[in-house]
Amino acid sequence: MKQRGFTIIEVVIVVALAAFLLAAVAPSVSTWMRNTRIRTAAEAISNGLQQARNEAVRRNQSVGFYLVSDTSAVSMSDSCALSASSSGWVVALASPVSKCASDRDTFIAVRPPGDTANGLSVASKDAGGNDATSVSFNGYGQISSASPISCIKLSNSSDSGARALNIAINAGGQIRMCDPAVSSSDPRACLAGCN
Repeated sequence: MKQRGFTIIEVVIVVALAAFLLAAVAPSVSTWMRNTRIRTAAEAISNGLQQARNEAVRRNQSVGFYLVSDTSAVSMSDSCALSASSSGWVVALASPVSKCASDRDTFIAVRPPGDTANGLSVASKDAGGNDATSVSFNGYGQISSASPISCIKLSNSSDSGARALNIAINAGGQIRMCDPAVSSSDPRACLAGCN
């Protein structure tokens, strides 16, 4: 009578091959995950900027986009403060400082700064290269604030090999995500001032 099944040697060989393949793939998976985290944060910030611009046009009044930090990474509290190095943001009709949880009458959208805690580095600058924390759009969708954010740079602070992305905002209110690592002839390239 014939028995069917696997021998212990066959099982050991399969497990060893699986472990070898997993070890070979693990570094690229971790880089992919860090790149995905940067892309997700960049898209969230870009969407927040676009929402602020769209609301300004829809309401025909000034609407601001504010980068804010908070003591809580997953929900907003009243400890929020303007920060040029946070991925958290608020779209509002007035400054959200110290009222991110209690006074939301003028808030349109809120996103906690959860990504900054996971190795994400954010640097928000104005056209002169100084730290900037907000930008306001008027009823025409153009920038209406003094010293507004003109470039937001996102990278991984713990892995220099991970991808970096920038978000550029021009005076006309156009919001564009770009890749600072590509050549200037590539359509994904960042324009001067945000590379």
